Amino acid sequence: MVFQVYFSDYLKQFNKAKPERWNYHLGCVVLGAQYLYETTGSEGYLSTVLNFGKNYVDDNGMIKGFRAEEHNVDMMASGRLLYFLYDYTKEERYLKGIHRIMEALRKQPRTSFGSFWHKEVYPGQVWLDGLYMVQPFYMEYENRFNRKSNYPDILNQFKNVKKYLYDQERHLYYHGYDERKETGWANKDTGRSPSFWLRGMGWYLMALCDCYEISQDQEAEAVLGALLKEAVDGILSYADENTGLFYQVIDRQELAGNYLETSGSAMVAYAVLKGCRLGILDRPHYFGTGERILAALESEKIEARDGRFYLTGICASGGLGLKDGIPGEVKRDGSPEYYLSEAVKDDNAHGAAACMMAYSEWLKAGGTKKVEIVA
Repeated sequence: MVFQVYFSDYLKQFNKAKPERWNYHLGCVVLGAQYLYETTGSEGYLSTVLNFGKNYVDDNGMIKGFRAEEHNVDMMASGRLLYFLYDYTKEERYLKGIHRIMEALRKQPRTSFGSFWHKEVYPGQVWLDGLYMVQPFYMEYENRFNRKSNYPDILNQFKNVKKYLYDQERHLYYHGYDERKETGWANKDTGRSPSFWLRGMGWYLMALCDCYEISQDQEAEAVLGALLKEAVDGILSYADENTGLFYQVIDRQELAGNYLETSGSAMVAYAVLKGCRLGILDRPHYFGTGERILAALESEKIEARDGRFYLTGICASGGLGLKDGIPGEVKRDGSPEYYLSEAVKDDNAHGAAACMMAYSEWLKAGGTKKVEIVA
């Protein structure tokens, strides 16, 4: 498949790039490489993960660029990689890094109903993204170090998102909720943001199936599995008839400028394929849908130019309110027009990572088992 060549070329450039500040989107790329290593055994993927660990975690477990004082769940997402790095290398620095991130999570501000704020600069706000950023890390920590004592807290946060962000008529989730109902994008009656952003839904779907896989409890599996099936069924009804892909503003296909977005579509494919593997979704009914989305991403979104492949159609960024709360930045009001105003880029990390993750699930289902890359 073309994806094999694309991932090889992409990771070659990724490994050569100057390390950026510790962040979630680079961590997602490395997590995609981890999944592909676990599936194929190819050393090139493993080297990407090991290099990431060496670049960002020192011998004392200090994480370069991690700022606990920001109380930002985005900064915690890449902590998931430290579990694999510790298991593989047995180096204590990764264990120290895990506990350092958990220490920060214990101090994360919460809403009155117990959900983590997305960031300190967004008081009282819960975003779909935040579930993926922190809950899989949190659940793994509970398994390893805390006898699953805080499973009820984790499940409560998923239930809160269903309660406050789910639209019963459209069967989709809004991007954000403001408990205070004060910020400019929040509906003054419901506290919800105005529209349905594809990648926001994608983060939520991936959080559900990842936490289901990590969980070691029947009640957790029942809650997470039911939420995943409901959310998958909801979003699949909005798939483009010709390709099976999904629009940036999910339910507004007719809106001028709306487009089939790559990263969120890949996240849906990942969740569907993984949901089948885990037994949450009925494989005969759903697997072909996930495979169709993945095939369409390869045929519709990878372009050959200048002697190489490019992954196209990726929303570069998306959020709500002032970016990181900084005055003077363009205000992100959560409207369909806002989401369509964000830059669309080639080879953005969100899209490359999500495609690697989805492709790894396809491989686990019986695709080509051996994929060699040169890092």
